[in-house]
Amino acid sequence: MSTNYYHQFLDGSPCGLPAGKVVCVGLNYAAHIQEMASQKSAEPMLFIKPTSALTSLASPLLIPQGLGSVHFETEMAILIGQELNQCSEPDVLPAIGGIGIALDLTLRDLQKQLRDVGHPWEKAKGWDGACPVSAFLKPDKITDLQNVSLSLEKNGDIQQDGNTAQMLTPVIPLIAYMSRFFTLHPGDVVLTGTPEGVGPIVPGDSLVVALNDVLSVAVTDIRYRSSS
Repeated sequence: MSTNYYHQFLDGSPCGLPAGKVVCVGLNYAAHIQEMASQKSAEPMLFIKPTSALTSLASPLLIPQGLGSVHFETEMAILIGQELNQCSEPDVLPAIGGIGIALDLTLRDLQKQLRDVGHPWEKAKGWDGACPVSAFLKPDKITDLQNVSLSLEKNGDIQQDGNTAQMLTPVIPLIAYMSRFFTLHPGDVVLTGTPEGVGPIVPGDSLVVALNDVLSVAVTDIRYRSSS
């Protein structure tokens, strides 16, 4: 399960960074805001998934049973390689240790219930295994963080097909903004938002999650996790 997770590089070289927290931004793509019937916020909307949410984006993918619909949200993931605290934008790029792709798995029914009564989202967003993440590319493999394609195919059909150029808050200012509130430590992961097309997954579904033409992960075994 997620307690056995450790960061990896796609090329097989040692990573050496501990698994840390996951700092996320919600509603960072206009079309996703529209599909969720939400409104753009004046500043980036941040939330955190704990370390226990991290798991490998590989088969089997374990999801909760009996807690309502589980939705995928495909996002570019940034691995933090150096500490960032109230940093300026020029400090961000040298501190990026890797780039990958992740799913911000969400218990959508529970999220709505919590939102309707004004409660925090942690139970819907931060459960064990709620952040499956790929092995990371070295930073030099992505030359432009604001021109990265993201896609998710479910059962042979494209569900999400976006590009980081569509972000409302780009990666560098987003991470600098996050560091005003949360010190980002080596091994922390930043999720940068999801494009439109989010939807449910259930056992029996198969996924292909891709970033540009350089990183693709097939998930062919989705299971309900054991309650024990």
